[in-house]
Amino acid sequence: MHIGTIGWSYDFWKGNFYPEGTQELLAEYARNFDTVEIDNTFYRIPSRDTVRKWKEEVPDDFKFCAKFPRKITHIKMLQDCKEELDVFIEHMSLLEDKLGPLLLQLPPGFKPEKYEILKDFLEGLPRRCRYAVEVRNKKWLDGKFYDMLRDNGVALALIDHPWMPEMNTVTADFVYIRWIGDRNKINGKLGKFERDRSNEIKDWGMKINGFIEDSVEVFGYFSKTYSGYPPGDVRMLLGFIT
Repeated sequence: MHIGTIGWSYDFWKGNFYPEGTQELLAEYARNFDTVEIDNTFYRIPSRDTVRKWKEEVPDDFKFCAKFPRKITHIKMLQDCKEELDVFIEHMSLLEDKLGPLLLQLPPGFKPEKYEILKDFLEGLPRRCRYAVEVRNKKWLDGKFYDMLRDNGVALALIDHPWMPEMNTVTADFVYIRWIGDRNKINGKLGKFERDRSNEIKDWGMKINGFIEDSVEVFGYFSKTYSGYPPGDVRMLLGFIT
């Protein structure tokens, strides 16, 4: 089980999660949690030196997950993007054993009519990495889609998001959970809880206990727009997991 936050480089966590004066935020983060989802890979592919530095700053059992660049998912919509894909996979693979699943977050406009495009893309991915797919269009959620993910060993990202229904389907030997929340209702930059999510987190804890009992590996990440304070969400969830 690997539970953490989406991103770590937040100055507004200083004074609560990070001690005042903390300079090496990733190293301090890794003293508390054993995994993180890298959000900024969505905006740009990190350099080799940056990836190597991340690797050096965390313990051996730490896991990084990362979002595919938006140039691949949102701009090129998974087509004609081999160059970007090759560079992204090469750079992230420098994490070696510290690399967790890579997240393919598809935009709402990527509809089921693009089924064959997604199928071809997944079939062409290098098998040395693990992958999860997140959809923001609920019309995707049917047996045909789940079978495609299973055929490729890809996990369906289970997201707690106001646009999407409850999701529980397991399509790989691991699950990838994202607690996103509503950015229109949560500031996320106040460094404190803005909404009580304890009931929802308790329910998720029960689900995760079930996944673990079924020998399904769990990766889960809280956004700053879920309750407003992701480190507190992680700690609360861990308290519900046996």
